[in-house]
Amino acid sequence: MKFLQTMALLMIVLFGAQVLQAQSRKQVVKDGTASYYHSKFNGRKTATGDIFQNSKFTAASNQLKLNTYIKVTNLSNGRTVYVKVNDRMAASNKRLLDLTEAAAEALDYREEGLAQVKFEIVTEDEGRKGILAQREARDNKGNTL
Repeated sequence: MKFLQTMALLMIVLFGAQVLQAQSRKQVVKDGTASYYHSKFNGRKTATGDIFQNSKFTAASNQLKLNTYIKVTNLSNGRTVYVKVNDRMAASNKRLLDLTEAAAEALDYREEGLAQVKFEIVTEDEGRKGILAQREARDNKGNTL
């Protein structure tokens, strides 16, 4: 009898842990306007202390925690890009994101300057892998910004 009680308790604990994990993996999806950084910011420190480079896949946001990885989709053409949030925008900036030139190029809105996008939060592992794949694809094309 004690064995059955222990097994039942173990199943409740495991099931509860799976529910909590599923809830913590919920993706936050938000849409709005994205712009991209002016080149005058190259070489300046970001809010995380990183040195800003327009050739990297990073973003500024006033709505997300620093060091959050997100997948950004251009709503007009369906292109996607992974970026890491490592900076803040001016408090008066009402845009959703400020992306690097590399990210804007990948989303195909660099010429326009602004795009309607959506983002979803991804795991650090997915974000890192996505950014690495993007860099490799860009470098294989010979485009290093």
